[in-house]
Amino acid sequence: MNKIIINEVGPRDGLQNIEALLSVNQRYELIQSLEKSGIKSLEVGSFVSEKAVPAMKGTLELVQKLEDLTSYSILVPNMYGFQLAKDNKVKELCLVLCVTESMNLKNINQNISDSIKDFRTIIKESKNEGIRTKCYISVAFHCPYEGKVDPGYVSALIDEILDYGVDEIVIADTIGAANPYEVKELLKRQLRTNDTGKFSMHFHDTKAMALSNIYASLEEGISKFDSCIGGLGGCPFAPGATGNLATEDLVGMLYMMNLDTGIDIDLLHQSRELASNLTGLQLRGRMPYSGANI
Repeated sequence: MNKIIINEVGPRDGLQNIEALLSVNQRYELIQSLEKSGIKSLEVGSFVSEKAVPAMKGTLELVQKLEDLTSYSILVPNMYGFQLAKDNKVKELCLVLCVTESMNLKNINQNISDSIKDFRTIIKESKNEGIRTKCYISVAFHCPYEGKVDPGYVSALIDEILDYGVDEIVIADTIGAANPYEVKELLKRQLRTNDTGKFSMHFHDTKAMALSNIYASLEEGISKFDSCIGGLGGCPFAPGATGNLATEDLVGMLYMMNLDTGIDIDLLHQSRELASNLTGLQLRGRMPYSGANI
C-alpha cells in the first residue's frame, strides 16, 4: 500500500461544534502547528453563514492570511461559497451531501435533488477553473433522524456524483454509528467499478468504533482518511454525534502497523496541547504517549 494520507479537519469540523470561539489568529496558529507536525492536507474552514456556524466567522480573512493554498480545502455549501473560494484562489473545495432528506434539510436547508443540481454546477465550474472538488457523503451509514441507511441507495447516489466528475468521494460516518461490516459492505459495492484512489473515509468515534472502521477500510485498499486533532468536533445538526477520530490515535495505530504517514507523532502531540489550550478543553486521545513509547 502507498503512503497513508491524513486529512486534518480540526480547523473546520473540529471547531464548529464547541463552545469556545477561536479568533482568526488562533485558528492560524493551530494550522501552522499541525503543518509543522508533517500534515500536508488540512480542511481549514467553511464559507457558511456566521449566524448558523459562529465558529467559522472570519474564514475569508483566514484564507487570505494563509500563504500557500495548495494543501488547504474549504467547505462550500452553495454557489455563493463557490464564488468566494474561486475569487480567493482556493485550490480544493469540499461539498457535503447528506443521504437522507431530513439531515440534508437540517444541514444546508435544501432537499437532496436541489443540492445535487447545485453541486453538479459547482463541480463543472471548478473543473473549468482548475479547482479540485471532493464530496462528503454524509450520514452514509446511519442518520440521527431516519435510522439505518440503505447501502444500495447510498451507492447509487455516490455513482451519480462520480458521474459529474468530482475528484474525490469522502464516505462519512457522521454520527459514529457504523461498524466494520457496514463499512466493508459499502466499500465493496463501490470498488467493483471504481478505483480506490477516488475514495477517502471520515469516521466519528461516538461508539469507539472509528479505529476498527479504519482497519476495515485499509483492508479494502483505502489509503486516505480524515481525522481531527484531539478528537474535537461533532456535527451541530446531528444530535448525539460526538467528536471525530483523534488524529494522534490514527497516526499512532498506523505507526504501530508500520504504515507511513510522514507525520511526527511527538510534534502532533504538541499540536494537541495547543488545541487544548486554545479551546479550554482537556483533549486526550486513546494514545496519550509519545512516538518513542507507543
